[in-house]
Amino acid sequence: MSIPAPGGPALERSWPGLDVSGLRILVTGFGVSGYAIADQTLQRGAQVLVVEGADTPQLRERARILEVLGVEFRLGTVHTLELPQDREIDLVVTSPGWRPDQPLLVAAQAAGIPVWSEIELARRMQAADGPAWLGITGTNGKTTTVTMLESILVQAGLRAVACGNVGLPVIEAALDPEGFDVLALELSSFQLHWTEHLDCEAAVVLNVSADHLDWHGGAAAYAAAKGRIFEGVRTACVYSVADPVTRELVEEADVVEGARAVGLTLGPPGLSELGLIDGVLVDRAFLAERRSAAAELATLEDLAHLGPQGAGPHLVLDALAAAALARAHGVEPAAIRDGLRAYRMGSHRAQHLATIDGIDYVDDTKATNPAAAAASLRSAERVVWVAGGDVKGADLDPLIAAVHDRLAGVVLLGLDAGPFTTALSRHAPEIPLRRIDPGDTGDDAGRSRLMEDAVRAARSLAAAGDVVLLAPAAASIDQFRDYAERGDLFAAAVSRLPGEHA
Repeated sequence: MSIPAPGGPALERSWPGLDVSGLRILVTGFGVSGYAIADQTLQRGAQVLVVEGADTPQLRERARILEVLGVEFRLGTVHTLELPQDREIDLVVTSPGWRPDQPLLVAAQAAGIPVWSEIELARRMQAADGPAWLGITGTNGKTTTVTMLESILVQAGLRAVACGNVGLPVIEAALDPEGFDVLALELSSFQLHWTEHLDCEAAVVLNVSADHLDWHGGAAAYAAAKGRIFEGVRTACVYSVADPVTRELVEEADVVEGARAVGLTLGPPGLSELGLIDGVLVDRAFLAERRSAAAELATLEDLAHLGPQGAGPHLVLDALAAAALARAHGVEPAAIRDGLRAYRMGSHRAQHLATIDGIDYVDDTKATNPAAAAASLRSAERVVWVAGGDVKGADLDPLIAAVHDRLAGVVLLGLDAGPFTTALSRHAPEIPLRRIDPGDTGDDAGRSRLMEDAVRAARSLAAAGDVVLLAPAAASIDQFRDYAERGDLFAAAVSRLPGEHA
């Protein structure tokens, strides 16, 4: 690894194994990532100042632990508008929630101060003999894929952990004193924007669809941020054959000589691809005889526990992506099969809640955009769809046109149902529709009532064999605290339904 070009005290220091002692570091944001950055750099001798726009009793309580050790905190919006005037700053490490046009970050760049993500800092601080990095990004499916990969790596006998946008912060995992063998990294476009040196052993972009365009400033910038995950890849850049944007990102990436492009398909795989043949997940990329043979990795039966009607196509593709990254690290097929068999979905991600009177109830509240909802809806034959919320300007027509033949009914949440009702009237006018009166959702009782009404309406539209699916295709902020509360209330309302529970 070469030393980056000089440009300040942070950039002049060699890495891997970056020594941060004495560096004057400004941490912007005090969420999970900000806490980890401040903690890990302070332990190693940095002078740390944290600025955070919010100022709440909870934040002050969390800050007190690090203040005792020597971290300085400045809470409140006024501290986020410009660089501190009373000290020099060598390095800004920003939390993923801060937009690139935030005034303090703009000022830092104008002053020639490097702005890094937690990921960039972790990569530089990690020792040269530290864990391998296997990276995952995409608009949808990241968390499922990264936790599948973690399960596979553990079954292979490796000390591995899912980290990044899920689980541990990357800097904690990279600097763990016991040492991991492999890090399975879930990375958002926000994290990737400020990351220059990832140098993953292998990485995948699962898919790219319109999301967070206001943060990035447009679709091209959003896709480019996703593509950063391929920079410096040493073994394999994994992409979806069905998504040409992901292939283009591979073609544009600056990788280590010898790194290969590996495709994923739900059909029979070509050379250097993983795919599906007669219900079997197979590999034609990571075996010597790949021109004439394929390695069996797992079967659809090994994934059947992931959905009431088996694993949907999006989950199969996620499994293939996890398998590809594991194979790039040298994991044998048997561990991939065992890891997928052992894997269980996390809360709010296509989570099967109950079967009542032959009707399955599934919580996929994490499907907060049309692409995620489309993948979820395709996992069942007949669906009563619980949808709605803040669509953030997304176009719903392609989604409803693609899935209308699966819909047995639609139940709409949200303060503004207009985007859904308009698209449904164009593409699915015959589908029974129930609009839930928004009422007052300013307190817990109002939000609980809203979801209770929605679940009862969905039950009235469903028949045995149907799936009642919460996959809103929209954000939750217009009526709920967050997507998790939306899912929790859905699960609670389902649990109170009368009927025979299977």
